[in-house]
Amino acid sequence: MKLLHYVLIVGALTSTPVLADQGVTLPEAVRQALRNSNLLKAEQFALQAATAGQDGVKSRYFPKVTFEEMFTASNSPTRTFMMKLDQGRFSTDDFIINNLNNPGTETDFRTAITLEQTLYDRSVGISVDIAAKEREEHESSQQLRREQVTLEVVSSYVTVQKTQAQLGVAEKGLISAREHLRLAGVRVAAGTGLKSDELRARTFMAEMEEQEIHARNSLEIARLRFGKALGGPAGAAFDIGGEIQPLFVAALQEDLFRLALEHRADLKELERQHERAELGVGLARSSWYPTLHAGAAFQTNARSVPFGADKNSWYAGAALRWELFDGMRRSREQAKAGALQAGAAEMLEQYKKEIAYQVAESRLRRDEAAKRAEVARSAVADAEEGLRLVEKRFEGTLATVVELLDAQTSVNRTRASVIDTDADLVLASAQLAYSVGILRKEILP
Repeated sequence: MKLLHYVLIVGALTSTPVLADQGVTLPEAVRQALRNSNLLKAEQFALQAATAGQDGVKSRYFPKVTFEEMFTASNSPTRTFMMKLDQGRFSTDDFIINNLNNPGTETDFRTAITLEQTLYDRSVGISVDIAAKEREEHESSQQLRREQVTLEVVSSYVTVQKTQAQLGVAEKGLISAREHLRLAGVRVAAGTGLKSDELRARTFMAEMEEQEIHARNSLEIARLRFGKALGGPAGAAFDIGGEIQPLFVAALQEDLFRLALEHRADLKELERQHERAELGVGLARSSWYPTLHAGAAFQTNARSVPFGADKNSWYAGAALRWELFDGMRRSREQAKAGALQAGAAEMLEQYKKEIAYQVAESRLRRDEAAKRAEVARSAVADAEEGLRLVEKRFEGTLATVVELLDAQTSVNRTRASVIDTDADLVLASAQLAYSVGILRKEILP
């Protein structure tokens, strides 16, 4: 048992989270989370990849230059014939029928620099535009991730603020429970109270102690969650640097929806997807157009030396290619692109309706939370006054301990309700700003 007790104590000490010495204000917390978020860093790498992909597509506008060194050995009549021509070694003896049909083994080292240039390809410009839209999608996705990180920070910040207040209520309740137990003991000692009243008060104090322990542990967990939201070291807990008030997002329903259409990053991401689908239709159509390419090359050929130059030669030219029939492949691809574009348009319209619903719901939730908070605060004043009157009656032996503890329970409950409704109001206002797409701007103007 002593060993187990020692292990439990050591475990409790080693598992104590690291707590920041100073509290972090909400703007500081948001900035720190935006700097440290691994998810945001992953989005940044995805954006870099999309930007590199866009640059890669643009490279199709530039010429392609290739260097090649090739060695060939053969006794094929046609190949040896061309080797000798390229090396400048062809003679009249090579026209003898037996030499043409039965040449010996020949070798060739071919050194060549080749240039290829696209002069006209309708698909290149459209592919560049598609890559640009894909990069813009990742930019919107990054903005959305920033809003999500900000909302997580606000939520964890409010949780710490809420649990701190709950701990304060629990501590006040415990102090009151101890005082009630003292008064019950005084009445028992004076012969005006019952032993059962003292026992009931002791039980009530034990319940308050349990609530205080739970509240203190909940606060530690909330600080750990806050540290995680900030992107701090593993197991680090942070404290908040003051209470935050509900964000003020006041506008008509139509104005809120208009703001959401302007600022919602996820909507912009869907718009870029729809635009990319439209460009996909143009890309499918581009396959019906001809392509024009130019090319040039300079080469040297040697019989036995790499990079040799027994003879050199060059060529330059252009080629027009127009695919006239492909078994209906292009028609099917164009139909597929059109269907994808129509589907993206429908998804965009549906999401606009979803945003309108989210904005309306968030506004109603915010208004509801404000009214509930007002009612809860007035209930606290009534409960505290009721407790004061019962305490006076209890001190004058005109009230029972059950009435006293019931009044104290009512006060504890209403105080907790105020904490919950105040936190709900802050979160509801933050959710409204998030649904409009301006949460980060409201916190970091």
